[in-house]
Amino acid sequence: MAWYHTFFEGLPQQAWKQNQDEEHTDWEVDFLVDVLELAPADRVLDVLAGYGRHALPLARLGYLLRCVDISEEYCEELRQAAQAEQLPLEVLQGDFLQTPLPEGTYPAAYCLGNSFSFFPREEMQAFLNQIGRALAPGGRFVAHTQQLAESVFPHFQERSWMPVGEDIQYLSQNEYLPLEGYIESHLTYVRGAERTTRTIRQYVFTLAELTAMLKQAGLTVLETFSSLEGDAFTLGDEQLYLLAIKE
Repeated sequence: MAWYHTFFEGLPQQAWKQNQDEEHTDWEVDFLVDVLELAPADRVLDVLAGYGRHALPLARLGYLLRCVDISEEYCEELRQAAQAEQLPLEVLQGDFLQTPLPEGTYPAAYCLGNSFSFFPREEMQAFLNQIGRALAPGGRFVAHTQQLAESVFPHFQERSWMPVGEDIQYLSQNEYLPLEGYIESHLTYVRGAERTTRTIRQYVFTLAELTAMLKQAGLTVLETFSSLEGDAFTLGDEQLYLLAIKE
């Protein structure tokens, strides 16, 4: 079983949510509406949706959201939030690679929050193929990652720590395994007397590799950005927002 099947539970899940900035999320939502060229009542696929950080505000704008995530806790939270506001939002709980989706249906899809690095190469191709099949011809896809090779290696740190929210400390010990092409990180979350340690693997791809895999999935890269302001991505930039279109 892959690490992400059980990671988003308890303290790590709470830490991830506390670390999100609402203003930045609002900027990302505006960015999605713009670059995905969303039209009123468009059907939108949120891949690895979490607790709906982007899906809920998009549904409030009238778009029809279908959200897929593996975390039972996040999915239940998202369902309850959508039901409370009677939003046009459907939640599917499960592994995205195993989730049946109608083909050629969605004019737009996105995968934000740095979850674009969970899969080894064979599974990554299957992941992108799943998105490619679900998109309608001319449909657009946006992905975000901080694990691109051009971003990671110029700034690689073996150890780091940071406060999360008001009461959680997050410590990370990282090792890059070049033969396997992933970073193995031992993460420790501390809140008072509570301590949780998890091990994760995040796979590192070059932009050229991602572009080739997207092409194999029927998706052509249109633009690559390093910021929500639309700055072009260059070597050493800490994050990538990638926009692709279904051929």
